[in-house]
Amino acid sequence: MSSPSKAELVVLVGELQRELATLRVRVAELEAQVNSNSRNSSKPPSSDGLAKPAPKSLRRRSGRKPGGQPGHPGTTLRQVEWPDEVVVHEPAGACPGCGVDASAGPRVRVERRQVFDLPPGPVAVTEHQLVTRRCGCGAHATGRAPQRVTAPVQYGPRVAALIVYLYVGQFLSKARTAQAMAELFGLPVSEGTVATVTARAGADLDTFLDAVRARITQAPVVNFDETGLRVDSALHWLHAASTGTFSLLHVHRRRGREAMLDAGVLDRFAGIAVHDAWAPYDTFTDAHHVLCGAHLLRELQAVIDNTPQAPWCWAQQVTDSLLHIKDHAETAHADRRQPDRKVLAAHTQRIRDAATIAAATTHPGKLADKHRALARRIRDRLPAYLAFASDPAIPFDNNAAEREIRMAKIRQKISGCLRTLAGAQQFAAIRSYTATTRKHDINLYDALSQLANGTPWLPAT
Repeated sequence: MSSPSKAELVVLVGELQRELATLRVRVAELEAQVNSNSRNSSKPPSSDGLAKPAPKSLRRRSGRKPGGQPGHPGTTLRQVEWPDEVVVHEPAGACPGCGVDASAGPRVRVERRQVFDLPPGPVAVTEHQLVTRRCGCGAHATGRAPQRVTAPVQYGPRVAALIVYLYVGQFLSKARTAQAMAELFGLPVSEGTVATVTARAGADLDTFLDAVRARITQAPVVNFDETGLRVDSALHWLHAASTGTFSLLHVHRRRGREAMLDAGVLDRFAGIAVHDAWAPYDTFTDAHHVLCGAHLLRELQAVIDNTPQAPWCWAQQVTDSLLHIKDHAETAHADRRQPDRKVLAAHTQRIRDAATIAAATTHPGKLADKHRALARRIRDRLPAYLAFASDPAIPFDNNAAEREIRMAKIRQKISGCLRTLAGAQQFAAIRSYTATTRKHDINLYDALSQLANGTPWLPAT
């Protein structure tokens, strides 16, 4: 067999070089998938598994010590003026000085020690007797029972509130909720009772949800977000709209525009919508769209994690300048002054320059295409990312909405998927109610008791 010619070797080397370049691109893409975690993507922390990375904040140090700051009012358990019960403990036995009865002398002082505890005994049972009387004309008149007292034996609103609190508020399963009620209060609650009470609570919130939807629609700034939710063994989506005083959660089988229309906020909203770069949000053109900085930082961290060691990384430059603008603007707004325009302009230009350079690269592969798309978005929508710097009413991120949906992920992690779409919608309605009443400093148990009594709290008109 003859040796290959020089020309054949040149062709072979060229083919090997092209194959090597293709393999390098593929290896980079696979490494990016392996390196993807909750710190550099939108994946939840629960998906990191046992090999999850050590917690690392994308924010810079504030310079403040951990814990409460100077001037922050502390909270502690304090004595009440009028306790429910007073137990007097007199000195027993002989006086340590002379040996006479120690309880016979005059009082010198009384030291008060109060114990806060749950009252003993089972639940209280109230019997409602509907008396029927016969009038002189022969007609019968019967007393009217209180609202929702419709059965010979039933649970009252505070028991129902506690069931909803454990099942929806603390994410217990139906079985564990029934078990807790039996062990704590001696009430033989069944899983069916838990489902019935929860369904009734969710059904009583239609007027409340309409009121909250109207309030959020009229708000100047609203945070939006969405996350996947397992319902009936299939992927559905939980959508959140949040302000400082109102929360609205909505479950839908879709993630995009169809679900957003069904939620009934964005199609009537003309204020500032803070969200991630999910394209369907931008189809609602009446709103002014602001993009979330926290999502951007995670995307930039993914670029940094998957970029070979180099003297300069465009994503690192964008990250540094973005965080510098954030810190500078927050400090200025806290001092009730406008941020320095020169500082904002300098770092804005650094971000734009880095994104422009990255958008013009020609590296091959899907991963490089993804990085270029990110750079183009930053370059083209930079004002939407930096709106927070000029207006203190606009947040840096949409974490307010993320916090609303994070609770649903915790519920799914603890008790598994929701079995029916109706049950998921009830869960979203009740979580909207509990989140909103908490924002109005209303005791959660009192709010749920009102709901169980058929008269849920409603925002003032």
